[in-house]
Amino acid sequence: MANQIPSEPGPYSPGPAVSLPLSPSDERTWAMLAHLSVLANLITGFLGPVAALIIYLVYKDRSRYVAYQSLQAFVFQLVGWVGGGVLVAVAWVLSGVLSAILIGLLCMPFACLLSALPLAALVYGVVGGVQCSQGQDFRYWLIGEWVRGTLRD
Repeated sequence: MANQIPSEPGPYSPGPAVSLPLSPSDERTWAMLAHLSVLANLITGFLGPVAALIIYLVYKDRSRYVAYQSLQAFVFQLVGWVGGGVLVAVAWVLSGVLSAILIGLLCMPFACLLSALPLAALVYGVVGGVQCSQGQDFRYWLIGEWVRGTLRD
């Protein structure tokens, strides 16, 4: 009976794990990886936002900087990559359908311009990753302030 493991924790059992704050170097690294997760979209087409969200969920309690940068990268990728991809698809389908009449042919230049939207989002994400790796506070246009406001609440 002496070797039996008690089913209830004893009075000296360790409590819940306390998460330690990240070092500045680790903060820069994880923030950079959150922004560079946009590159995963080149291979998978959709896992970039998932990777940024995972980084946010793992590090949100350990670093406000990483939380801000990763949530910002997540929202930006949803808007820029997923939303942009849907917009491009709609533009090309509409142009194709309307090409039976002259209006569709006139819409094709706009569809070509919209096709650059996911590529621009990719470049913008890499710029964010580089700035975070240098320790700068990067903010996406329009999205950065909105995310900062949500994190304050």
